[in-house]
Amino acid sequence: MSTAQPTAAQALATVRSLSPGRRAWLRFKADRRGFVSLLLLAVLFALSLGAEFLSNDKPLIARYEGQFYFPLFKTYPENTFGGDFITPTDYLDPFIANKLSAGSNWVIYPPNRYRFDTLNYFAPSPNPAAPSRENLLGTDDRGRDVLARLIYGFRLSVLFGLALTAIGMLVGILTGAIQGYFGGRVDLGFQRFIEIWGSMPELYLLLIFASLFEPSMLLLLILLSLFGWMGLSDYVRAEFLRNRNLEYVMASRALGLTGPQIMWRHLLPNSLTPVIAFLPFRMSGAILALTSLDFLGLGVPPSTPSLGELLAQGKNNLDAWWISLTTFSVLVGTLMLLIFIGEGLRAALDTRKG
Repeated sequence: MSTAQPTAAQALATVRSLSPGRRAWLRFKADRRGFVSLLLLAVLFALSLGAEFLSNDKPLIARYEGQFYFPLFKTYPENTFGGDFITPTDYLDPFIANKLSAGSNWVIYPPNRYRFDTLNYFAPSPNPAAPSRENLLGTDDRGRDVLARLIYGFRLSVLFGLALTAIGMLVGILTGAIQGYFGGRVDLGFQRFIEIWGSMPELYLLLIFASLFEPSMLLLLILLSLFGWMGLSDYVRAEFLRNRNLEYVMASRALGLTGPQIMWRHLLPNSLTPVIAFLPFRMSGAILALTSLDFLGLGVPPSTPSLGELLAQGKNNLDAWWISLTTFSVLVGTLMLLIFIGEGLRAALDTRKG
């Protein structure tokens, strides 16, 4: 027996029975470009979280003379594997590599045998070395593997973007909600403060603090968070100003709910549409800001893997095309995925669409 196909009226009734969030998710899944971009970025970020297992100069597991060793989790001296010294083992040393693979011994290495700070002392070519079997994307001017620095740099950029976006979202929602709900003098006071605060020279402040304190990721996150909330605050303020005099808010006041209760239970859920659509673009701006500051030497410490630091190396070594090309490709690819996700979210949250 053939199964009867649902009619258009039945399909429409089924869609209308879904919650607004479920309908928005179905609209986002229907946007193939945005949905695939989200899946691809999620997979790449999940893989980068395990960067130590993908790119490292230490084996994952080794069996030497009948005993198992886990160099990735524990540091072993060189004399453990037949060396002469008690210093930490250099697993790239050909002598140690032969010891670990001789006879019944065996070892399992990560797919890429270099960490972001590993110096390849045994490279046959001068640094920066072109791509080869040993270094798939070549080395930089200090002999460090470019592929390893890209993997760790991508993870650092995405984590920094997530952290800066989360802080900006919390502060922006709080300040925008207070301005939009109370209005009047509270709104005017906040607006004058934002105008003054936004006119401060952010780059000059970064230069001053970079000269006073040692560069670090925490310092950079704090400095950028001081200014990163204002754009989102304007969106939330506008939504709260538009919704605060609607009937459901007036009914909540009549029932005796307090201001914070109305803001949290009723106004905020109905004002998150521009916030959610704004997040991917805010995150792409955070990644671009970190890359730009690192390119100028105002970001993280020099030893930290960073896309901006690799771009600066590419500028200083124009003949080493593999540094600039691969870094630029990773940066542009990440930003494009975030932009596609943002466009998909913006279209999915448009209630005018079915």
